[in-house]
Amino acid sequence: MYTRRNIKFSIVFRFAWAKLIFFTFWSILAVFIFHEAEHAGMNFSIPFLPLSTIGIAVAFYVGFKNNASYDRFWEARKIWGGIVNSSRTWGNQVLNFVTTYRSFADISSEDLHLIQKKLIYRHLAWLNALRLQLRQPTSFSPKHPRSVKSYLTGSDERMNWDNGVACFLGKTEYDEMIGNANTATQIIRKQGDDLRQLMHESGMIDDFRHMEMMRVLELFYDYQGKCERIKNTPFPRQYAYFSQIFTWIFILLLPFGMVGEFAKMGHSNIFLTIPFCVLISWVFSTMEVVGDNSEDPFENFINDVPMTALCRTIEIDLREMLGETDLPPKIKPENDILY
Repeated sequence: MYTRRNIKFSIVFRFAWAKLIFFTFWSILAVFIFHEAEHAGMNFSIPFLPLSTIGIAVAFYVGFKNNASYDRFWEARKIWGGIVNSSRTWGNQVLNFVTTYRSFADISSEDLHLIQKKLIYRHLAWLNALRLQLRQPTSFSPKHPRSVKSYLTGSDERMNWDNGVACFLGKTEYDEMIGNANTATQIIRKQGDDLRQLMHESGMIDDFRHMEMMRVLELFYDYQGKCERIKNTPFPRQYAYFSQIFTWIFILLLPFGMVGEFAKMGHSNIFLTIPFCVLISWVFSTMEVVGDNSEDPFENFINDVPMTALCRTIEIDLREMLGETDLPPKIKPENDILY
């Protein structure tokens, strides 16, 4: 997620420089063809009225795509906001519901703390497992050019399982969980197993508290399912694909319509076609790219949900609830981007 109020020119240039060069050369070519055709007694231009009609249609189409893309991002951010709130609830429940007041087993305060820590740490493992699973590339993941990928994309999440998941689980449990097709799902299931044991085998939680804690685990499953729905359902390709096609049709035709309009102002003014066409083409292409960059909010790119930072925030909150003081620092933006 980009954190500056204004986007730096260097980032805009990384996205735009190749297209600006193409727009410039294409406009120069259109002016050259019109100039030579005019000297030959020919009119090589397009009436501007049909071209403006195409431009209006493209603007409406791209606007619809951008609204739908932003809805996907905003829904993803609301889901992770719910995960943050429910995680704090889970930590509070673990510390206040899992107690020895009604336990029929002999459990020391140190053992109680270890049990509470295990439940909270396993939740942190689930958070990071979900984050890592959502950031795995798919066949329809966006392909970014090299000029922006290395600068605007976070670190390779496929290499972070040891740091993000294994450190919160015991080695035996981690080896068991990592072998599943959906690690995050099985981690929550393991939480349910432990709650059942705490209720039936040691009496550390009663039926009501067990139901309340299972309800929160149900919420986590619900959040995970919503994230997986967004991740596994690509933005409808008919909208994304034809948005690009229509935009480029308009951009390619634009110089041949603009040159005729400037020629009406005098032959020497046809060269004004070049800067105006470059500007208008850049505006339309940027509108189209903005929608592309919001389609998939879990890809660890510049405009995506900052799941790494959110996981770290939850980790700090829950470990602080446990009374720990050796806490990791908050995630800071890199190049004004929070991952």
